[in-house]
Amino acid sequence: MSDLKRIFSPDGACATVLSGWRSRPQQLAMAEAVEQAIETHGVLLAEAGTGTGKTLAYLIPALLSGGKVVISTGTKALQDQLFHRDLPAARRALKSPVKVALLKGRANYVCHHHLQRNLSDGRFANRDDAAWLQKIARFAETSSSGDRAEAEGIPEDATAWFYAISSRDTCLGSECSHFKDCFVMSARKAALEAEVVVVNHHLFFADLWLKDEGVAELLPACNTVILDEAHQLAETAAQFFGETLSVAQLLDLAGDTKRLAAVKAGDFPALRRAAEDLGKAARDLRLAFPQNPVKATVAELTRYDKWPDALKALSAALDETAKLLETQAERDADLKNCFERAQGIEATLASWQRDDDPANPRVRWLETTLSSLLLHATPLSVGAMFGAKLTERAQAWILTSATLAVGGDFTHLKTRLGIEEADTLCVDSPFDYPRQGVLYVPQNLPAPNTPEFTDAVVAAALPVLEISKGRAFILFTSLRALEKARGLLVEALKQRGWDYPLLVQGDAPKNELLARFQQAGNAVLLGSQSFWEGVDMPGDVLSVVIIDKLPFQPPDDPVVAARIALAERNGGKPFMDYQLPHAAISLKQGAGRLIRTETDRGVLMICDTRLADKPYGKLLLNALPAMTRTRKLEVVARFFAAGSLNTPSIEGGGEREVVPGGEARG
Repeated sequence: MSDLKRIFSPDGACATVLSGWRSRPQQLAMAEAVEQAIETHGVLLAEAGTGTGKTLAYLIPALLSGGKVVISTGTKALQDQLFHRDLPAARRALKSPVKVALLKGRANYVCHHHLQRNLSDGRFANRDDAAWLQKIARFAETSSSGDRAEAEGIPEDATAWFYAISSRDTCLGSECSHFKDCFVMSARKAALEAEVVVVNHHLFFADLWLKDEGVAELLPACNTVILDEAHQLAETAAQFFGETLSVAQLLDLAGDTKRLAAVKAGDFPALRRAAEDLGKAARDLRLAFPQNPVKATVAELTRYDKWPDALKALSAALDETAKLLETQAERDADLKNCFERAQGIEATLASWQRDDDPANPRVRWLETTLSSLLLHATPLSVGAMFGAKLTERAQAWILTSATLAVGGDFTHLKTRLGIEEADTLCVDSPFDYPRQGVLYVPQNLPAPNTPEFTDAVVAAALPVLEISKGRAFILFTSLRALEKARGLLVEALKQRGWDYPLLVQGDAPKNELLARFQQAGNAVLLGSQSFWEGVDMPGDVLSVVIIDKLPFQPPDDPVVAARIALAERNGGKPFMDYQLPHAAISLKQGAGRLIRTETDRGVLMICDTRLADKPYGKLLLNALPAMTRTRKLEVVARFFAAGSLNTPSIEGGGEREVVPGGEARG
């Protein structure tokens, strides 16, 4: 028997050491595929259904391999979970002494220089910031890591953190007087010395491109790269292989320059005036557009007549500020840093204004929020850049997620990431979906692009919420629909006298909303994109997931529209090759919030009748877990009343009704 078979056997190391673990053939199959990829320095694409135990399936062979391993996951929350829970479990099972490290981007660590400078300066937007900053200072004095996630009692989203961290732009590097005590440098040193390093995708790609966060130093000595939540890679890579310049960056530069000019260059008033002019020019660029949010390509900006002059004025103010900063840069490290930042921003602005290179197509677009503006240049494909990384040196690359393939086909992922040669593996979930869940698609709902659609979704959801006694996520594809549904549900709950707490994305931090949902036991949570994935809510507290529309990307989004146009120019079929596979993977992610353990039960309600009515609906249905399917509300009622169902049911339009305790009846 191989080591892996022994470790994953019913009486092996995992069963002996890990509470609640049980042997699953799917987990062993994935572990063996990972082991093979590591041994051959191959590329493995592994889709592992919910409940497979994919984390242990890649951690165990990675730890056994004896080489250096970099593991990247989708979010900082998952990164912390991997480092603090999953890795210790794998090490216990193997009795492994390997050295592990957690590496985050610099904005996650206290910066001694900026903390002390701002405490001394004493200029804060409000009293709360001053009080929180004092607490952050006390945390920094006693912390060995400086990781803001470990600062107990200080909210991670407190605005005071802005005064206590550095960015790639504002870090002074080796010129900093606190360089020897720098938390970022300590974290990088620990990562270089460790055998297993845990990062996140944003850090991973920022570093591949910017060579600034410490990962680039790790990869040359690395034997294995494991990218978990790999369905996010193409979008994350596009952010970092592209360029973005924000009004906020300009205002930060202007503000820092103005303050430093007063403190460090008081005898040179021209610099302060230039900084004030730069701040005004940045704000004027935002004011050249309406208050309502705008998303538009450069070609579409012709409808806004004020922005070309505003951009010219900004460029001139930035140039003047940079020239004056250069004359004062030798006075002080912070002034020198401002000069280097101004140079970097000038380069980004010039790049954004340049005509596109046909060999590396990108879309240049602008986005506004209520108070800011962002200039983006996004590559239409990251395949060439990412694919080149896979072949740079002899390393194993493991890309895994619960949602990578469409009906077992990895073409969509391979195309987007430029992967030419790879082994692939799909292992199904061990859950008994036909018995544990019902997929309910209501009948007679209006088309999703009609004004009355959200009203109809709420009307269809109310009887399900009554049956389930709350305990539901309602997930929307747009914030506009979410806000409309909120108003409708507030009124409906009041009219019916239901005491289901209504929790809405944006009213509180995500983790707080989830904690309140868990505690309430009968809440209804309204969410959009951030609740479609990375949310684990096992047990009866979540018994219904309602999705309003099929998650097709909006065709008027500048990047999506440009990718569609490029595919059409190249003779492709963008709907079948890009839009539909993307929607299938996103839908599978949203559906995955429902059944999280072998004992979970629940109803997945999808209110978009295209799933049943359109020819492409079959592909989307096949991407979903194999739950019992129905279009009848009474089946949902019987499911909750009976406690279980015995058979999968409807096929296409010829529905077969499910009867608890019996066979499907035609």
